[in-house]
Amino acid sequence: MPQQKDIVKIAIQMPGAYPQLIQLDQKKPLSAVIKEVCDGWNLPGPDNYALQYADGVQMYITESNRLDIKNGCILRLTKAPGRCAEDLFKGIQSADAGVRCDSLKELATVSTDVTFAQEFISRDGHLLLVKIVEDSNESNVIMTHTLTAFMELMDHGIVSWENLSSVFIKKIAGFVNAKPTDASIQQVSLDILENMVLSSNSLFLAVKHEVTMERLIAHLQVTNQQIQTKAMALLMALLQTAGDSDRQDMFAFLNKKNLRQYIYKNIIHSSGSVQDEMAHYLYVLQSVTLNHLEPRMRMPLDCYNPEQREILHNLRQAAFETESENSLSHERRRSLCAKEFKKLGFSNNSNPGQDLVRTPPGLLALDTMNYFATRYPDAYSRFVLENSSREDKHECPFARSSIQLTLILCEILRIGEPPSETGSDYHPIFFSQDRLLEELFCGCIQLLNKTWKEMRATQEDFDKVMQVVREQITRTLSSKPTSLELFKNKVNALNYSEILKLRQTERLHQEETLAPPVLELKERLKPELLELIRQQRLNRLCQGTKFRKISSRRRQDKLWYCRLSPNHKMLHYGDVEEDVENPPIEALQEKIPVADIKSLLTGKDCPHMKENKGKQNKEVLDLAFSITYDVEEYSLNFIAPSRTDFCLWTDGLSVLLGREMSSESMRSELEILLSMEIKLRLLDLENVTIPDSAPVIPKPPSNYNFCYDFSQTEQ
Repeated sequence: MPQQKDIVKIAIQMPGAYPQLIQLDQKKPLSAVIKEVCDGWNLPGPDNYALQYADGVQMYITESNRLDIKNGCILRLTKAPGRCAEDLFKGIQSADAGVRCDSLKELATVSTDVTFAQEFISRDGHLLLVKIVEDSNESNVIMTHTLTAFMELMDHGIVSWENLSSVFIKKIAGFVNAKPTDASIQQVSLDILENMVLSSNSLFLAVKHEVTMERLIAHLQVTNQQIQTKAMALLMALLQTAGDSDRQDMFAFLNKKNLRQYIYKNIIHSSGSVQDEMAHYLYVLQSVTLNHLEPRMRMPLDCYNPEQREILHNLRQAAFETESENSLSHERRRSLCAKEFKKLGFSNNSNPGQDLVRTPPGLLALDTMNYFATRYPDAYSRFVLENSSREDKHECPFARSSIQLTLILCEILRIGEPPSETGSDYHPIFFSQDRLLEELFCGCIQLLNKTWKEMRATQEDFDKVMQVVREQITRTLSSKPTSLELFKNKVNALNYSEILKLRQTERLHQEETLAPPVLELKERLKPELLELIRQQRLNRLCQGTKFRKISSRRRQDKLWYCRLSPNHKMLHYGDVEEDVENPPIEALQEKIPVADIKSLLTGKDCPHMKENKGKQNKEVLDLAFSITYDVEEYSLNFIAPSRTDFCLWTDGLSVLLGREMSSESMRSELEILLSMEIKLRLLDLENVTIPDSAPVIPKPPSNYNFCYDFSQTEQ
């Protein structure tokens, strides 16, 4: 007796008869089940029948898929696939056009079933369809059904596309190229050609030879969205399958007369499911076009290649007006080149080509730098000269920044990644701008210089600046700017302070979405962590800092040192020599009792900034702070050596005065500590033994031969 799990309760229908409700035993052969059903309706010849789903995709039931039948399914008793294939095979050869039309229409429908397709193809039915196309004696309606049936049969992969004759290919291409042709025929013909192109290189060449790009573009101009979609699909297939030479020819054609812009504008108005398909094809067009840059991205600079060496030297010569180098000795010329390459921002100034060995971005970084220098020479010279003449450690290195920026743009634009089958994230700016990567680079390298100055960055802040620039670019591109000019306006408006505001807003939003217990934990942890930061600030004041004095002529004058006493009751200060790093308190002659400090002033409110009103630049203003003390309102004036020192001292002095710390450094550190502490508190440490003491540090190895010397690579 069969087990309950092997029994499926189903209904079986047949036209003109009452349905049968049966309990299908999945272990019983399907032929036996069909015989029982036929017996129930007194039908002879059960071999001529088969079961098929009555709803949805009306697929034949076979031994391989019968386990998919669920309780409550409705099946239909119908002609067996072999008998159906035989009948249709005869019907499409009938002398009666009506019979041929009906047979081909039914064939187009049932060919979606792989079981039927196998039976029909085994009778060489697909070759019969090929002959109908090659003869081209049928009406448009019959031809449409023929092509649709052929496409459905080929879709199963039972027969290779490469077996098709050149006559058949010419006929299909003819349907696409012909102007006054039935839209349904053109639609399915475009579909067939796309599959041919994707199946083999020989068929790609045959289709490319028969179908002109002009005709494909013409199909994009019609109002029929289905034809637009199929034409776009064929165009993308041609681009994806083409070799480098053929692809370059197609790109040249698309760039001619702004066809990319036309394609985008014509297709952007598509609607419904067609719009989703078109978005995918626009994404593919963008991806395939940008990926022609991949070989340059993967290729390192060859230091022995004279053409590449010449571009490097042209970059140097375009930036610096130097004396005639031909009259210089070899050593003098070499020294001059090294000096100028260093000013240009190369890490390896004696052999700058080594900076471009890393791939990606490889030679693409050299291409973008060269494009900027030749396309926008004034902006290039201004960038390099502005930074090479600075002596305050705030210079932005052009070459190093350019190499990293090129890599960032490659990652954002996904250059080198094959287009995904479901991707649809394209950039409208691509369709309005030739040489998109190069033009984006030219705009973004100037943005980078602007952001560098806004952040008052030094070489140590390089990675931090690049992270901000990446965020500026990705945020701007996510707003889908439709032109380069619009991109530049938006990205330049998104300055460093705006990025900080956006980050803060997003952080607050994340906090709002946290569960109440987590928010409660965060508030409980804050006082403890703030106290930790307060102690760190006071310890830093006890260590002391060397400050500089600025004369009325803004000339660097003397250095002085200030530090807090260990008991936090006195501020000791005094002049020091430049080579003195950490003078003892006894060496600092002056002192101010902390109890006498009345207030802390910053920026333009400081007395030494008011005295030189209008003469101090913003950088000095942002580093200035003062304390007032005693009844007579004396002041001690500071100019911090860096923004970090400014934050440490103003926070520390605020603690001494019993006030809240307010620097951006404090807020950042508090957020980091809170995040880390909450993550540690929320760790699942059940059954994890935490040791009471730190593990013993192992003895150092006998030698370090296993270490890799990265300095060789960096040079």
